[in-house]
Amino acid sequence: MSTGLVDKVTAALATVNDPEIKRPITELGMVDSVEVDGAGLAKVHVLLTVAGCPLKDTINRDVTAAVTQVPGITGVDLSLGVMTAEQRAGLKDVLSGGQAQREIPFAQPGNLTKVFAIASGKGGVGKSSVTVNLALAMAGQGLKVGVVDADIYGHSVPAMLGVADSRPTQVDDLIMPVPTPSGVSVISIGMLKPRRDQVVAWRGPMLDRALVQMLSDVYWGDLDVLLLDLPPGTGDVAISLGQHLPGAEVVVVTTPQEAAAEVAERAGTMASMMHQRVVGVVENMSYLPCPHCTAEGKDHRLEVFGSGGGDRVAQTLSSRFGYDVPVLGRIPLDISLREGGDIGKPIVESDPTAPAARELHQIASTLSGRGRGLAGMQLGLTPAARF
Repeated sequence: MSTGLVDKVTAALATVNDPEIKRPITELGMVDSVEVDGAGLAKVHVLLTVAGCPLKDTINRDVTAAVTQVPGITGVDLSLGVMTAEQRAGLKDVLSGGQAQREIPFAQPGNLTKVFAIASGKGGVGKSSVTVNLALAMAGQGLKVGVVDADIYGHSVPAMLGVADSRPTQVDDLIMPVPTPSGVSVISIGMLKPRRDQVVAWRGPMLDRALVQMLSDVYWGDLDVLLLDLPPGTGDVAISLGQHLPGAEVVVVTTPQEAAAEVAERAGTMASMMHQRVVGVVENMSYLPCPHCTAEGKDHRLEVFGSGGGDRVAQTLSSRFGYDVPVLGRIPLDISLREGGDIGKPIVESDPTAPAARELHQIASTLSGRGRGLAGMQLGLTPAARF
């Protein structure tokens, strides 16, 4: 056995990340043994976190590719095993930092992840489509992005990201978010159900526990941005979010018509009541570009659902809160936007030059580039005692 080659192979394995945890497999204790015979054949034994790991083919491919590139290696003999209960416990300690009880990392002082809750007053305004496309647009900027599908009853985000039938890997009571081809990590209550068609019929305490589990029991790693797709309205999940993540910033999605704008204002007001800052309004289904005029190079917009809803919500919330709540963007109706959601290929990737995709990219850039303001946020200060 060549000690020098073993060291080089081990160094190559350190460049291979677990596809779910996004950390080197050497750091996670997944490399059980490395041997190199006199002919240059590398024998590598890698331990999977659980039996039937859904991404074992990815690990197989990445390990083989990394070791093959080591000078002097003539072949790779890779075998896969499974961690013992003790080894999984050790892995959990590594991931949790040795903490006995999981905490919500995004609620801890000093956490640098920007958390945006995407809210709406009513269903059917395209809130989930906006969430998914913003996530992919931000990932396209090079950011590490996670999505929590907190729409407990709808939970359509996994299908829109093309991972509807995926299930998360669980290491004891620690859950790995499901990776997507775009690099976005996602978790949804739909992924935790035994069957995809099972109905979630929960009330307050169960909803609160589900939200906390998706925030604290999931290993998110170091994220730049976390997006939460909230259920419509001002119910239990919105209240729980305000209690557990008071530092989250809220984006309100509406459509142009009066009825949608009125209820969208309530969603924004609920966020403010929970001491969360509303950072802007997105007007979805804003208009339909006239196909005939577009073909002739003219800008003629058909206001299918009326106009002014986004401006009304922004103006009302700005007046009510005492700080500026801007309209972040106006997303036009687009067949590609609907089709992309149905087939799991969101428009910002499938048709990036479409007007709707360009508007979504602009909104994503605005959100990812803004600083953290203090207006409307709870600072957690208490009055000093008088002497």
